[in-house]
Amino acid sequence: MAKDSIVIAGYSETAVEFKSGRSAYDFAGEAFADLLAATGIEKSVVDGLSINVPLSECSNAFYAVYMTEALGLSPSWLNYGGIGGCSATGGVARAAAAIRDGQCEVAVVLSADAPSTNWSANYGAWRGEFQDPVGVLGPPAAFGLLMSRYEHQYGLNYEALAKIAIAQREGALLNDNAFAKLKKPLTVEDYMNSRMIADPLRLLDCVMFCDGGNAFLVTTQEKAKEFGIEKTVRPTAYAEVTNFKGADPVADITETGFSVLAPKVFGQSGLGASDIASFHPYDDFTIAVMMQLEDFGFCPKGQGSDYVMATDLTYRGQLPVNTGGGQLSAGQPGLASGGLNLAEAVRQMFGEAGARQVAKTQNALVTGIGVIPYARNWGTSAAMILEA
Repeated sequence: MAKDSIVIAGYSETAVEFKSGRSAYDFAGEAFADLLAATGIEKSVVDGLSINVPLSECSNAFYAVYMTEALGLSPSWLNYGGIGGCSATGGVARAAAAIRDGQCEVAVVLSADAPSTNWSANYGAWRGEFQDPVGVLGPPAAFGLLMSRYEHQYGLNYEALAKIAIAQREGALLNDNAFAKLKKPLTVEDYMNSRMIADPLRLLDCVMFCDGGNAFLVTTQEKAKEFGIEKTVRPTAYAEVTNFKGADPVADITETGFSVLAPKVFGQSGLGASDIASFHPYDDFTIAVMMQLEDFGFCPKGQGSDYVMATDLTYRGQLPVNTGGGQLSAGQPGLASGGLNLAEAVRQMFGEAGARQVAKTQNALVTGIGVIPYARNWGTSAAMILEA
């Protein structure tokens, strides 16, 4: 089966909620039901399922199996994705491979989490004795270290980080699924005056943990036509890397896995940075967006601040970035977070983004990030290019 015969033939996304009182199973069920309704397919045709490991259910080693019971499915292919924010794009890539290998025909890539309601994760670390004594208890402190090192090496204009946050907030204001309390305009002054979380990282550099879910239908173009589905997009390129430069005990934490993924996905698709119609980078922190702009060649390494200040990143601009607000302004639905960015990319390419619709929908670049160990860059990097 040809690689280009695989398509994403539908998507769904729940509203993002804070302290919803609901479970990951509940959000998964809503996203799954909405996906069936949006595509018009019967549940009985779904024979493949990819599920993310949620922060709210980390202690349940059999969560993926129990999810099949909750949904009433008996899949011939099941994937349990433990690569954090890469699990949505990674799930699509793995579903495509399973379909090509004949393990299933119609797969659903489903992500749901409710960490603001129930937190069961333990970041721990392989070598916790290095992490715990210095008080690095989670991603904000680790990204604070990363920002400090980046600023030391390249310099950092905080107004550029503010501009990233502001541009994404514009999209969130037009996104019905964004968390309601984040839906208010931002200014540079708001950003600069937001409290320090892990110097130099401010509150408005950070995502807010919330609850939610999303789902994607992955199948062949032939099957999609059989179901009467007209709108599809093709994942024409995908690459991932985990523990980038893992053999180097003192790797430069400002060097990310995207530096090696960018040539791969551009090579697979035949596209370059100048061809990208919209960019949907994993955005747990503003500095991650800036560093990805550099690694994917939108600007040279270390020149992210200048590029951001000179470029309109809103849905109206030269390079629309996270047009639905991304995680920074829609809220981060735990480890269903990578699916939030992917859903917006598919929505834009389907022409269903309403008032924030971008002009060019021929392609989109979506990325994922999974965890950040102490004194290293993030653990997993994943990138996918979608084409019409």
